[in-house]
Amino acid sequence: MQAVQQEIAQQLQVQPPFADAAALEAEVARRVAFIKRCLANARLKTLVLGISGGVDSLTGALLAQRAVTELRAETGDQGYRFIAVRLPYNVQHDEHDAQACLEVIKADEVQTVDIAPAVIGLKDNVADLRTGEPALVDFVVGNVKARMRMIAQYTIAGARQGLVIGTDHAAEAVMGFFTKFGDGACDLAPLSGLVKNQVRAIARSFGAPESLVEKVPTADLEDLAPGKPDEASHGITYQQIDAFLHGEPVSQEVFDIIVATYRKTQHKRELPFAP
Repeated sequence: MQAVQQEIAQQLQVQPPFADAAALEAEVARRVAFIKRCLANARLKTLVLGISGGVDSLTGALLAQRAVTELRAETGDQGYRFIAVRLPYNVQHDEHDAQACLEVIKADEVQTVDIAPAVIGLKDNVADLRTGEPALVDFVVGNVKARMRMIAQYTIAGARQGLVIGTDHAAEAVMGFFTKFGDGACDLAPLSGLVKNQVRAIARSFGAPESLVEKVPTADLEDLAPGKPDEASHGITYQQIDAFLHGEPVSQEVFDIIVATYRKTQHKRELPFAP
């Protein structure tokens, strides 16, 4: 079991647990430097990230805002900007959490794009979605929402000549818990290799309140199950996933669920098939 855990952790470039506060701060500095380097390499000055109200986008945004703030101080160029984007589907049930995140982030700029008209317009023009089995249609439309959110972010980034930040991390990557070409699409993914409790620890180090740090994670894509917790979809907890990725002992059931899901979702972590 441990050999398989180690192999998967290596493939996902999982970072070891933070030894202490100094190690955490060093990792924050490394990831902020990575973001700055991405902008420099692209010769661009703007970062775009959708804010959902969850800890992943909160943490990504805090890193991004620090990066552009440091770049402005280092270069004297006030053109560096971070744009936080709200992407509700009509009215989001936990909008108060999203607004609380924005208060913590203090982004240079906030934009809001309601994706509902675009999602509904597409749904209404696909015959299979008008006649399909309700649960399947709900699932498919959930993926449409995720992809439409990324389209909106890339539209803003294109208009402002910027890069789109993704929020995927190791605990989601191992479970394939992202929409292909939706939230799995981005220009840079500064949370890669972190497990969930490390993402939370970084948000906490920025002073984020515990109500946001420890908020129950939810993709919130299904109309038939609004606010469905990620862990309900996984069948296991993030604590168990983190333990697996850090090589700690887990039950046979947890091991089997993670390994089977990892293998089943391998296509999500690869480039498109080519001859």
